[in-house]
Amino acid sequence: MKKVAIKMLASTLFVFVFCSASLGQTDHDIAKRLRDSDKIKPLEVILRQYSEQYPGQVIEVELETEHEQYIYQIELLDRQGIIWKLRVDATTGELLMKQKDH
Repeated sequence: MKKVAIKMLASTLFVFVFCSASLGQTDHDIAKRLRDSDKIKPLEVILRQYSEQYPGQVIEVELETEHEQYIYQIELLDRQGIIWKLRVDATTGELLMKQKDH
């Protein structure tokens, strides 16, 4: 019985992995599709919007979903060496949270 269950699980995982890979849905593809359908603002627009308030070098950006809301999580390194974490509504561009790392 265990061998049958393991074989079924293995074949299910294979189908899932194969189908996911064949669809080619990388994070970049998903973000591009959302941007092209105007569900989120382009990252360049968001970065430009906050560049005066938070000048510096972008370290990392993630696009996440929370409660059906798309959120850009942005980490910036400012000229004084301080890392800022910004959470921005990817649809509206509204700044949801800012945090300075020490």
